[in-house]
Amino acid sequence: MSRDTTPLVPRAMLLTFVLVTSLFALWGFANDMTNPLVKAFKDIFVISNAQSSLVQTAFYGGYATMALPAALFIRRYSYKAGIIVGLALYGIGAMLTLPAAAAANFNLFLVSLYVLTFGLAFLETTANPYILSMGSPETATRRLNLAQSFNPIGSLSGMAIASLVILSSLSVEEFRADLGSYQKEEIAAIDPQLKKFLDTEGGRREEAGELPFTELSYDVALGDALKAYKNGEIKSYRDTTYEEMRNHDLSVIKTPYVIIGMIVFGMMLIFILTPMPKTGENQNNLKLGETFKMLLKNKRYLEGVVAQGFYVGAQIMCWTFIIHYATGNLGISAASAQNYNIIAMSIFCASRFICTFFLRYISPGKLLMILATVAAVLILGVIFIKGYFGLYCLIGVSACMSVMFPTIYGIALDGMGDEAKVASAGLIFAIVGGALMPPLQGSIIDMGGSSGLIGGLPSVSVSFILPLICFIVIAIFGMRTLKGNDRVSAS
Repeated sequence: MSRDTTPLVPRAMLLTFVLVTSLFALWGFANDMTNPLVKAFKDIFVISNAQSSLVQTAFYGGYATMALPAALFIRRYSYKAGIIVGLALYGIGAMLTLPAAAAANFNLFLVSLYVLTFGLAFLETTANPYILSMGSPETATRRLNLAQSFNPIGSLSGMAIASLVILSSLSVEEFRADLGSYQKEEIAAIDPQLKKFLDTEGGRREEAGELPFTELSYDVALGDALKAYKNGEIKSYRDTTYEEMRNHDLSVIKTPYVIIGMIVFGMMLIFILTPMPKTGENQNNLKLGETFKMLLKNKRYLEGVVAQGFYVGAQIMCWTFIIHYATGNLGISAASAQNYNIIAMSIFCASRFICTFFLRYISPGKLLMILATVAAVLILGVIFIKGYFGLYCLIGVSACMSVMFPTIYGIALDGMGDEAKVASAGLIFAIVGGALMPPLQGSIIDMGGSSGLIGGLPSVSVSFILPLICFIVIAIFGMRTLKGNDRVSAS
């Protein structure tokens, strides 16, 4: 076990490294402020879990759409140009939440998130290979892991804003709290119209032989009551109509996006004014056709793209549906559930620094296999263990996910040189896993119907079979790198 003394970042590249690393926090903020919107939009617009999960389809679909155009753009121009375009699109997408909130239109919110992630695709396609090029190839994977270690800092900030500013300020959360009082038979403070509806609906359920409200999961009961509110069976709640409540909550959601949009435009100006070296930007006129043929013959790269798609899907599902798990299975508020997400991200952040250190002494592929295997075991706990221990297992998965993205990225791009600009597009395109898998998990949750159960288990718990499959695929990829495919140094 030897320690490499090669400088991680050359002194001449330090300022550029710091500026580009700041982008990792910036897109982490957007990612994790957006995840809780799946739950928020479900309640505000009174739609299904599968429909609300289209937030992730739009968000991560933007990556899939723009990954290759971004790669071609930076090959034609420069890393700096790619960063500037990315920040511009990020800011425009954030500002589009203004007309979306004004129109109270869910589809317009999807458009704003879609455009925002055009910018994130540019930033990630640019920043990852740029960081890899800022120094010795022997330290490239460790350098990328260090830069990626600042991504959770942005994520934690986004989660905190989601919890403290968005979820805790939503009127629909007051509705949930009153419903919880009804379920717990502590109804003194409940709104009279809501109580009248619940009593009437409770009688209907009893006559029909259906489960009473007190035996439904909180999310199922809330959904029924919100539908009645939207349809006019409950005329007002706390002297507020459904439309007034919806408009208030959408205004709460748009505000952080407008602020981050202004910050992003400020960052764009800084990059415009700062000279940046053209490290790694070879002037070889490589033909795209030849480059694509080379990539299609590279088994390690192709397997890396597949593994990355499953990893991103697993990450987004674990961080999006932790709120559904906590609210539906444990009956706590969405804002409180988001606090568990913050704990998970804190563990993720700490684990990323720790695992980056271990990469000095253990091969990336071996570490990836170990972490994915442990994650799969924890997910089994999420599925089959009820109560808070299942939630703790879900939180623990974040420690295992900490270095998966940059490690898969580094393994797949090892030794590619200038071709990494195009190859990185495939790995950013793989983020489409985050667009495709959450709606599937939402559909599994919806399969629980009025009981919220599948095979005697909470449907939210059962839905985590999808992340389980993802971690098994990642563990297999890590194992295959140990059979001769992993040429990345453990530096």
